[in-house]
Amino acid sequence: MRFLHTADWQLGMTRHFLDADAQARFTDARLDAISRLGAVAAEREAEFVVVCGDVFEDNRLAPAVVARSLDRIAAIDRPVYLLPGNHDPLDAASIYTSEVFRRHRPANVIVLESPGVHEVRPGVELLAAPWFSKHPAGDPLTEAVAAAAAPAAGVIRIAVGHGGTLPVGARDQRLIDVDALSARIAAGELRYVALGDRHSVTEVAPGIWYSGAPEVTNFDHKETASGSVLVVDVPDAGPARVERARVGTWRFASREFPLTAERDVDAAVGALAALPDKDRTVVKVGFTGTVGLAAKARLDAEIEALRARFAAVELWERKTDLAVLPGAEELDALDLTGPAADAAQELLGVARSGGERAADASGALALLYRLTRQEVGA
Repeated sequence: MRFLHTADWQLGMTRHFLDADAQARFTDARLDAISRLGAVAAEREAEFVVVCGDVFEDNRLAPAVVARSLDRIAAIDRPVYLLPGNHDPLDAASIYTSEVFRRHRPANVIVLESPGVHEVRPGVELLAAPWFSKHPAGDPLTEAVAAAAAPAAGVIRIAVGHGGTLPVGARDQRLIDVDALSARIAAGELRYVALGDRHSVTEVAPGIWYSGAPEVTNFDHKETASGSVLVVDVPDAGPARVERARVGTWRFASREFPLTAERDVDAAVGALAALPDKDRTVVKVGFTGTVGLAAKARLDAEIEALRARFAAVELWERKTDLAVLPGAEELDALDLTGPAADAAQELLGVARSGGERAADASGALALLYRLTRQEVGA
């Protein structure tokens, strides 16, 4: 028996660093990932698709977002099981009970709206644990597994849950008990555990997996191996086999560059410019070190030019500690006189002091340099 395991579609997601044009492309990409997922299901002859929570970003979405999403799911010509998660729980305002969802819900969509066992077909069951609020008192999956009777002989049972997991040997009623799930797998009562919530593909323990998000949601220093769906083969006997299939097309890249000279600026800009698919790439970049005025001015100009090519370029403030300390020849080249020259010397002294205002003084000097060079046409 083969099925697709996916989660955390978070349809309707927005990102504050995307402008209107990039956000529209990002929104379309999340819908396109559903279509590519459907193509994988058809190509690999998967019996069904299970989405382990957070299908939607929120229970309060524009009707068009819901309707367009359901149209994409309808094109997957096999059952698609949706598990409510913490972003889209089955609460009083649930999207799954909304008028727009009921009106546009395709025949192949099954909402796992009750905890317990759901039969897919004779011999195959899903043990589901939907969320009924954003902050349940305990873990729904641990509770559902504990309450379920053992399956009949020869039945393949797949647990479907959402949420964080406990480290092996730890205890916390709010998190999924991996030890308890592993014991059920060892006893043959569960053949596979499909999880959502963690956006990186992760094998927690043998037979217990997070599928990750099918399209990227965070930068690669926090989220790894997202943009995939898992193809899960469950034989009549023996462990499940898991294979990743790529469906995402976006990338959120974080990069750090140490700078000490203008050649380092050229290397950093070259590395950023070499990234592929810029219209689908968001870059968060941090710079450290000490540079002169000319190097800083060049860096600012190049980063501004790159912003027109990428979906977005963000300054990684936590990883940025760049001092601008001009040499005497750089200040002399500006031909400043009178109060302007006095101000530049004062800023230089503050920048070199290393005090609390050093960064502001460095920035002011860099701006002064850039504006002055613009005036002289340099």
